[in-house]
Amino acid sequence: MLIELQIKTSKREELINITGKISETIKKVGTENGICLVYTPHTTAAITINENADPDVCTDMISGLERISPLDKNYRHMEGNSDAHIKSSLIGTSQTLIIKNRELKLGTWQGVYFCEFDGPRNRQAWVKIITG
Repeated sequence: MLIELQIKTSKREELINITGKISETIKKVGTENGICLVYTPHTTAAITINENADPDVCTDMISGLERISPLDKNYRHMEGNSDAHIKSSLIGTSQTLIIKNRELKLGTWQGVYFCEFDGPRNRQAWVKIITG
């Protein structure tokens, strides 16, 4: 089963916690045990798992990625968003998660984040649940 999550971003770069949306989807579908694949079909966005207890981690992630791939470099891509493409490739567009007893099996401090690198935009994350 494939479920599309709609995500509205509000900044050029931000990390949005989508753990709750994914958990709601799993409960709605009723999957007891299996695998959950979360994927974004955008070339300037990504999906990551990181700490969800301290919001400064998201700020630090964005700051660190900006140092690796700054916006204002002399890139050849004419749209002016090469930094966003690089950040998306570094983080990756998907994560695979375990479902056990109708819940995501995440570490104590972990959350699933949609990473926006070229917003604000209306985005999607696709959730594919495989039972078993």
